[in-house]
Amino acid sequence: MLTVSLAHSPCPNDTFLFHAWTHGLIADAPSVSLTYADIDLTNGWLAGPSGLDVMKISAAALPEAEANGYELLPCGGAMGRGCGPLVLAAPGYDGSLAGRTVAVPSLKSTAFLLFRQWIAERGEAPEIVVLPFRDIMPAVRDGKVDAGLVIHEARFTFHKFGLECLTDLGDWWEKTTGAPIPLGVIVARSSLGPETLEQVTTALRASVEHAFAHPEDSREYVLSLAEEMDPAVAQSHIELYCNEFSRDLGPAGRTALERLFA
Repeated sequence: MLTVSLAHSPCPNDTFLFHAWTHGLIADAPSVSLTYADIDLTNGWLAGPSGLDVMKISAAALPEAEANGYELLPCGGAMGRGCGPLVLAAPGYDGSLAGRTVAVPSLKSTAFLLFRQWIAERGEAPEIVVLPFRDIMPAVRDGKVDAGLVIHEARFTFHKFGLECLTDLGDWWEKTTGAPIPLGVIVARSSLGPETLEQVTTALRASVEHAFAHPEDSREYVLSLAEEMDPAVAQSHIELYCNEFSRDLGPAGRTALERLFA
């Protein structure tokens, strides 16, 4: 049986959507050799020998992926509305980032691309510091940086760190473009060939549909990889990032990607 190598994060939205495929619940699907890797790692693998057959990457890294022999798959990604990155600061911050330090999780992420577009519109030039995602909110809270760019479940937890939202970049993007927010996409090696790419797409689409139809099947698995995340937060994470665009990008999703790189 055909086996493909796959990399996605251990975040609830990815484990929820991929569970059925990676656990052999999809009939006639290629078998999977799975690697858990945060999206900053898969972004970095695009140009080197570590890249796997199928990977979840940042939407912002799609041009690099295509330049390195990958192609976009139409389902399984993370796109939507009301789910964008946040810029956080301590209470009472004056709002200006000119000359201030801002911690970001990756320089190749969609979050950082949106931040760059937003900050250019404001005419400000902050100093950028790259920190692991889970270290950003503590660094802002402790005054090690002036502000932080956060993603994922931080939307639900930043209040626990005593922080405030300077801006919701997803809200800014939607008001500016009218498009949904393109965060993560699934890519596959073009060298797999048309037949295998079709098999992979069919398996992934079936896995997504199984996830929505049978959410209880993946619940234990999702929570086992959620790194002590509260079950309610994990469920909110899934509900925010898994939606109709996970089933298929469609015209609106593809237009959003075009707008991101315009």
